[in-house]
Amino acid sequence: MLLLSKPSPPPSNPPPPPIISMITQTLIYYLSQHPSIVTFRWSHIQSWGSTWSFLLTSIAFYLTFCALVHLFLQIFIKRGRTVPLGPIPAAYSLFMALISAVIFSGILLSTAAEIQETRWFWRRSKTPFQWLLCFPLGTRPSGRVFFWSYMYYLSRYLHMFRTFFTILRLRKLVSFQLVNNSILTFMSFLWLEFSQSFQVLAILIATLVYSIIYGYRFWTAVGLPSACFPFVLNCQIVLLGCNVACHVGVLSLHFMKGGCNGIGAWWFNSVLNGAILFLFLNFYVKMYLGRRKEVISEALEEPEMMKVKDK
Repeated sequence: MLLLSKPSPPPSNPPPPPIISMITQTLIYYLSQHPSIVTFRWSHIQSWGSTWSFLLTSIAFYLTFCALVHLFLQIFIKRGRTVPLGPIPAAYSLFMALISAVIFSGILLSTAAEIQETRWFWRRSKTPFQWLLCFPLGTRPSGRVFFWSYMYYLSRYLHMFRTFFTILRLRKLVSFQLVNNSILTFMSFLWLEFSQSFQVLAILIATLVYSIIYGYRFWTAVGLPSACFPFVLNCQIVLLGCNVACHVGVLSLHFMKGGCNGIGAWWFNSVLNGAILFLFLNFYVKMYLGRRKEVISEALEEPEMMKVKDK
């Protein structure tokens, strides 16, 4: 008679290899536990680019220089010719995708650490998600999340370089691109200057979308197939939609939870976001109608082309 032995229990999940665990701990340390991150404080003296004069001067220089480059091309280079840039746009897209991914990872880990360490201070009045939308009154721009907010603010100046690629390659001065970059840089400065609520969630969403968009641009720049739909445009629509939803959440929490920090700057921020949304929808409608007119014109010309072929 055969004795049936009991099946052995499934083996437990093996611990991660030491090298992976060491890499993970190193990344966590340099993204959220490093002393320069933990002790960061937004200061007009210590933080580079943190003054109002620097902000306004840099935006004015950006707008003026773009206009001058466009005017130079119109005068000295024949219409229809473009400036070859080689692999520079692809390298730039890869660099911006990596920068956005690092900022996203850093602020995500820093947010988790801040919630774990300071939740006792506000847990009776707010949940972690509410804290992401609405900072408690009296919040100062210091600590982990504001360090990555500062990194995001500096990265906005890197986003401006894409405008020069548009001017050199397409010979166009896109007003939406100029206004959008200027407003977003100005808003990211306000987030730090007034410890504005909602900025952590806004940076998380924006850097995630930017890493996807620039990764896609690098993908297509090296010659790989593109999507069959306007991928970048749809990503920007998702980003704007999330911003609108978050703004509604901040407004609701401000009146229901006794106030959110930096709400004065938030109102001004909302006006700027509304301007971006209006410009984007105007650009989207014009592009959609332009494509629709092209399709209609092609459909109207098709019978004439068939007649020519029949002859």
